Formats: sequence, C-alpha cells, structure tokens
Amino acid sequence: MEPILTAQNLGKSFRRGAEEVHALRDVSFTVQPGELVAVVGPSGSGKTTLLNLLGCLDTPTTGTLTIDGVQAQRLSERQLTRLRRERIGFVFQHFGLLPTLTVQENVALPALFSGRKAAQRVQELIARVGLEHRVHHRPHQLSGGEMQRVAIARALINSPVLLLADEPTGNLDTGTGESIISLLRELNADGLTVLVVTHSERLAATASRQLILQDGRLAQDSGQSSQPTIPA
Repeated sequence: MEPILTAQNLGKSFRRGAEEVHALRDVSFTVQPGELVAVVGPSGSGKTTLLNLLGCLDTPTTGTLTIDGVQAQRLSERQLTRLRRERIGFVFQHFGLLPTLTVQENVALPALFSGRKAAQRVQELIARVGLEHRVHHRPHQLSGGEMQRVAIARALINSPVLLLADEPTGNLDTGTGESIISLLRELNADGLTVLVVTHSERLAATASRQLILQDGRLAQDSGQSSQPTIPA
C-alpha cells in the first residue's frame, strides 16, 4: 500500500542576522493510510516547523515531501493551494474560527472556497462531532471544546486523506482534552489518517507511533512500540 505521506531528508534552515539556524535536519519517515502518528519532543525541537512543511504551508530547504503520491516540490503555488484544500485537513491549537460566522458557516467555509455545494455534508459533520444543538451559534457562544470540535468538522469538509493537528488539546482542560482525544481516535478508527503535534503524553500514548524530535532531528520513530519514552 502506498504511503499517504513520505518525508525524505527534509531540512529547513533560515538566517538570523549572520547566523544560519537549522530548524530541521535530515528528517525521513513515512505515514501509512489509517495510521495515527504523534510528533513529540521538547519546545524548540522542530515540531511546528515539521508540521508546516508537511502541510505545505512552508517549503523545505532540503529534501522531498510526497503527499498521496504527489511530490509537493513539483507543484506551482496554485497547485499547492489545491493540494492543501483537497487532501489535507488542518486543526490548530487556537481553533482559527471566524468570529462572525456561525458553526454551520465555519464548517462550510472550505467547501465554499472550493466551489462545492456541501450542505448535507456540513450537517453530517456537525452531527458527527456532536454539535447539532449549536449549529447557529457563533464562536463566542461556544466552549473551548466545542470550538475545537467545529474546527475538526471544518477540517474534514473536503474529505481530506490526511488530518494534521497542531496541539489540538493545548488550550483545553483535562476533561475537555480527553473528549477531543476520543474524537480523534474515533475518526482514525473510521479510517482517517491523522498526524498530531502534541505535548500531551495522554494524546501521544494513544497514537500507533511516535516520532520524537530532538534539536531538529528525528531522534526516534517508535514504530509499534507501546511505551516509548517522551522527552521532558
């Protein structure tokens, strides 16, 4: 089975004054369809940089990235936008909802940008995340957990092959975070491929694999190991 994602010798560097900073060095791994992968490591280890590269929000300095059989570096900016919109779903720590839009409108937004009519799928996703009773509410009327559920539904509207989540429980209390972890696991059990960047040991422990970053390098790929060590 062809991987959903293949990172080969990915690196990212930038200049800070006279200094060249290597945020990511020679990172290689694959993600197979249906996996739930957690990227963990201390602050400054390169987790967010890696996620930005995997989501085609930034371009690597070195190496190659292939998503669903498509090599990202060969694409034009317009093609990259289409790849992000149609094949990748994003969930952010700070939710990223538009405050003037209702739950229903926020979920529908990516489909509108794609020129698709998705009224039925919007309702199905809102029900899937348990927010039928909030459909006409705006973000300021929702709890943190509800806002994250809206963000997850929105990320799924275009039926992506890969869901990328950046600290999806980072702004939530323990109980609410557990409910989001359960939802991500349910989506993964339904066949969705999920990659999360997280400091949460609870979320990382539910993943089938952990990619452990240290100083911009892939220090460990836990594979099927059940109890890998998470750096402090």
